[in-house]
Amino acid sequence: MGPRLYAPSLTMPHQNPDGPVAKRQKVSGVVAPAKSPANSSRIFAPFRTVGLVSPTTVPFTSIPLGKTTFQITTSVGRSLQTYDLRRGLNLVFITRPQTPFDITASYAWKEKVLTAWGDGSNGESQGLWVFQRGKKVDELTLPSDINEPVRQIIVFGTWIVAAASTRIEIFKSATLEHYTTIHTMAASERGNEITGGITSMPTFLNKIFVGRKDGWVEIWNVSTGKLIYTILPPSPDCGAVTCMEPTPALSLMAIAYGNGPLVITNVLTDKRVLQIEAGNPAAPVTCISFRTDGMGAGHDGRKDGVMATATPATGDVTFWDLNSGGRVMGVLRSAHNPPSRDQRGIRGGVSKVEFLAGQPVVVTSGLDNSLKSWIFDATPFSPVPRILHSRSGHSGPVNCLQFLPTDFDGADAGSKWLLSGGQDRSLWGWSLRRDGQSTELSQGNIRKKAKKVGILSTNALAHGPTTTLEDLKAPEITCIATSLNRDGGIGAIPGKQPMWQKGQAQNKPGDAEISGMTGWESVVTAHKGDSFARTWFWGRKRAGRWAFPTGDGTNVSTVAISPCGSFAVVGSEGGCIETFNLQSGMPRQRFPSKLTPAQARQLRLQQLRQADDVAQLQSESGRKFPRGTGKHTKAVTGIIVDSMNKFLISCSLDGKIKFWDFLTGSLLEQLDWAPMTAPIACRYHAANNLLAFACDDQSIRVVDMETKKTIREFWGPQDAITDLCFSNDGRWVIAASRDRIVRIWDLPTSHLIDAIRLEEPCTALSMSVTGEYLAATVEGKPGVTIWTNKALFKHVPTRQISEKEIQLVSAPTVSGEGNQGMLDGAYEDDQQEADDVVVAPTVEQLSSDMMTLSLVPKSRWQTLLHLDLIKERNKPKEAPKAPEKAPFFLPSTTGAAPLAGQQKPTDVAEDDSKSRITKLDKARFEEMFSTKLRTAAASNNCTLIDIVDDEFIEHLKSLSPSSADLELRSLSVGDGDDESNELLHFIHALTARLMARKDYELTQAWMTVFLRLHFDVVMESATLLAALQQWKSHQEQECNRLDNLVGYCSGVLCVEDLERDQKEADGIMKSRATIKYIFFGYLEDLDRSVGLLLGRHLQKRHNDTIHVALELLPLVVQHPVEHAEQDNRPRQLLDEPLQQPAELVDIAILDEPLVQLLVNQGARVKVKRAQELAYEALHNGPPARHLVLVLVLGVGVQAAEEDEGDKVRALVAERLHERGAEQGQAGHVPSALVVSVD
Repeated sequence: MGPRLYAPSLTMPHQNPDGPVAKRQKVSGVVAPAKSPANSSRIFAPFRTVGLVSPTTVPFTSIPLGKTTFQITTSVGRSLQTYDLRRGLNLVFITRPQTPFDITASYAWKEKVLTAWGDGSNGESQGLWVFQRGKKVDELTLPSDINEPVRQIIVFGTWIVAAASTRIEIFKSATLEHYTTIHTMAASERGNEITGGITSMPTFLNKIFVGRKDGWVEIWNVSTGKLIYTILPPSPDCGAVTCMEPTPALSLMAIAYGNGPLVITNVLTDKRVLQIEAGNPAAPVTCISFRTDGMGAGHDGRKDGVMATATPATGDVTFWDLNSGGRVMGVLRSAHNPPSRDQRGIRGGVSKVEFLAGQPVVVTSGLDNSLKSWIFDATPFSPVPRILHSRSGHSGPVNCLQFLPTDFDGADAGSKWLLSGGQDRSLWGWSLRRDGQSTELSQGNIRKKAKKVGILSTNALAHGPTTTLEDLKAPEITCIATSLNRDGGIGAIPGKQPMWQKGQAQNKPGDAEISGMTGWESVVTAHKGDSFARTWFWGRKRAGRWAFPTGDGTNVSTVAISPCGSFAVVGSEGGCIETFNLQSGMPRQRFPSKLTPAQARQLRLQQLRQADDVAQLQSESGRKFPRGTGKHTKAVTGIIVDSMNKFLISCSLDGKIKFWDFLTGSLLEQLDWAPMTAPIACRYHAANNLLAFACDDQSIRVVDMETKKTIREFWGPQDAITDLCFSNDGRWVIAASRDRIVRIWDLPTSHLIDAIRLEEPCTALSMSVTGEYLAATVEGKPGVTIWTNKALFKHVPTRQISEKEIQLVSAPTVSGEGNQGMLDGAYEDDQQEADDVVVAPTVEQLSSDMMTLSLVPKSRWQTLLHLDLIKERNKPKEAPKAPEKAPFFLPSTTGAAPLAGQQKPTDVAEDDSKSRITKLDKARFEEMFSTKLRTAAASNNCTLIDIVDDEFIEHLKSLSPSSADLELRSLSVGDGDDESNELLHFIHALTARLMARKDYELTQAWMTVFLRLHFDVVMESATLLAALQQWKSHQEQECNRLDNLVGYCSGVLCVEDLERDQKEADGIMKSRATIKYIFFGYLEDLDRSVGLLLGRHLQKRHNDTIHVALELLPLVVQHPVEHAEQDNRPRQLLDEPLQQPAELVDIAILDEPLVQLLVNQGARVKVKRAQELAYEALHNGPPARHLVLVLVLGVGVQAAEEDEGDKVRALVAERLHERGAEQGQAGHVPSALVVSVD
């Protein structure tokens, strides 16, 4: 039995040994739940948060799992993540549900993890939950009067101890019941605050040690609730206790103080065994751990006595050899990133260091969002460990996001990889499928560089500001561009290659030769305050070979990569744009193109001469932007290369959007929005060829690249826009602004269809190329939130919403609790809002004057028309053959199948019963058709079936082609009277439907099949013939009406209506300007259209001369260009002014296919080929001072009647009739009429 502490021998002056034992306090089981937003987005559902490992100050907790591995649990806010050491720190559990408030302490005990959450001092509820394998299994009830967060939990013996700021809660580990509360002894200036935590020591039964702010260490008996002893600090100026840890040696305790001393004390005798200066007031030691495998100390590492200390003020871990008075045996420099001295958002420092029991492995966690394991090498011996495993993420806020394209390594990689650049100077690639594949892109061996410059060889205890490993990385990333078309994968450029070459050192031909075989860099980044853009290998996950400088030496503002993956484009803060070849690293083009000194002088001279030389100005008017001009005057904010590498688009703070020729660097066109606004970001959607610009007036403008015009403007953000992106299909524009709202606009309707209000502003957005995920970052947070697109699997309402409807939405969590995966939305019930559902009006017929078609598929009534032919084609070519007999040695299990036409006698009765049932059903089906037909006829007294009562027609429309054919075949004349005559009722039904102008194509199909089946019966019945004649008259009347309407509507191609303004028409007529009428149709339509125009304008105002030409329709209309090119004569059409009035004297129709026009104009006669007139009228327009009218004449010419005001039509009809009579086909000569009036 180990030593025990006895109260009489260790009584302190402030202790009252006869005081009462602390009583158990009443506890309350009611815990107020956290208030979390219950609203959700219409389109996007929260999925999960990636990139968090250990971002909080809560230290990790570990426990051995059997004899083979350890499990390490870290806090990521409101959830715990458990990693398995043997699997390379692979994530195995994430706790669910997440705690209502942030986790404040955790402790691994057996197979469970105890977790405290909430801060009562901030008005939050508090709790103590128990998790097992990621699931909540139990809960400990805290006292109702606790208003301090629990900072530490330990389990020893039969007790669970939870320490807050000034009180300690004791629970029984067997029943999880609250036992008692211990309050530390009061002191001035909050000296009783627990700053060093609590701990226990082996062999000390029921005793805990409490480190206080005043430097005292209290020893309490948790069973009796009494203070046993108090260990005083070695000196009054040691400061507060910051950490306590029992040593492997019994009764020895290591106590660290705020001012730097670390004292190893024998708690039995209260004497100091060893004292060292392990820290200083600026960097006190906050975590201590001892190696327990009995190795590591001494000059050969074969002695016991190794201690590790760390502090959040630095990222270093110091290892001590406690033999011979204690000495520093090694310092693990920059085990974690140190706290940032310039940026408050970058966290760093070591939060905990712990040796694994019995192993030469030490585990560290830092405030830089990382968890690492280190191992000591025994041969050769090294006092400083090397890295074994590492899991980490961004240690600072994320600046930019970029999803990689879909097919860089196969179809399964779509939406898998997400690139992110943060303020911690790192570039990460996140796998959305498996966390273990996420990795940071290497920037070279940073630790090796640090040794060269002496960073890792400074004094171990020099905790002041020094150069860190992070200072050797590239500056923080502000922009990412990717194109994986030429990425060589993991085998790109094998071997050792230089990194980020600058200047002339990059001109090595060997680099281009090697990369040409294996591929080259596929990622380009811009960095804050740096004049170089850097390249990266995505396949090899490392830095690339090139660092591209800006053309004017200013800092890089934005970057882009061409879609082909061969060129990187760099934009500067000075307005310069330059392209580089990614294979060779050589500069290729500058925008505007770089001029030689001679070209620059020539350009200057041209600009000076243009001011005086008018001719020069006119010659340069066609070329808007001379070569070498058009440079941006302010920082470039966006660069886009179109999908064909033809154009480069740039936008700048000078308010201009410029369109450049990618090959020549010449400026083609520009949009000037200054001083109204200036674009601050640009996004491009290649499929739609659209550009979206975020402007500094808090608006988004969408520009069409083809027309160079603004097609949409979106307003609504109340603060600056931080980022924007297109959806994968280009239908939505998604934008985030500093008013904490992410808005989604619908491009076709220009409506704001969704908005997500977050607790913090969103700083970056990116949507996957497959549309599955939307990635977003929150200001000040190192994680990346992932949202799923619900529109992929369910209908999403697109009703426009107002700003008042925008509500706070719960962001994705690390555990994914309450979130939706890709398929979750597919199984949800569509519960749409009432105002979201807009039912389209279902009007059967818009107007009774309009012919309406049915909604029956075209294939159904076409099949009905050709059903006999289809059946004939479907007949088998050969009769079915009996199957071949099997060999005699193969037994038959089912018996021989009967041949065709044979039937087993035992099945006759069964087949008879089946046939009776089938016959009954068939009879009922046939009776339904006849019943509906007779009912409709009876309700209308055997006359035309009422068009309102269309039950029979709807039933007939619902039948399949074979069923409809069977019903039509089944029609009968009945008993000979009209009431039972189904044929008569059917004709009346179709006639009524035709008069109602409904289901036009169906009535034609049904009547065709009806006459084909019952023609012989109809011809023998006078009643049926009369009904059929009535249907025919309505049919012809309707056909004529439709022909007239269609001919009139489709005839006029281009008519400049002179009746809109009579004064303008009179002025046009008097000025003898060009007036064009073009009409295509039939001659009988002239009375209603062209005849009116001719009679009103042509004859009343231009009765001078009429030139008429005739041409066959195919030659004029179908091939006008071909025939015009065959005639090489000069095109001269009435160029000379008229000498005297003349009239139409003759129309000659020659035997050749080309018809010539004879015009008697005084003593002159001109011949003009008619197809040239038609070609000029249809394509080039009529000559000056002429009115051209083109008519197409066809069927019904001889039936046209003469009427006043249209002598031209009558004359042409007469000539065509005569010509047609000669050919034996009067009235059927399709021709073209060209009338030219001067």
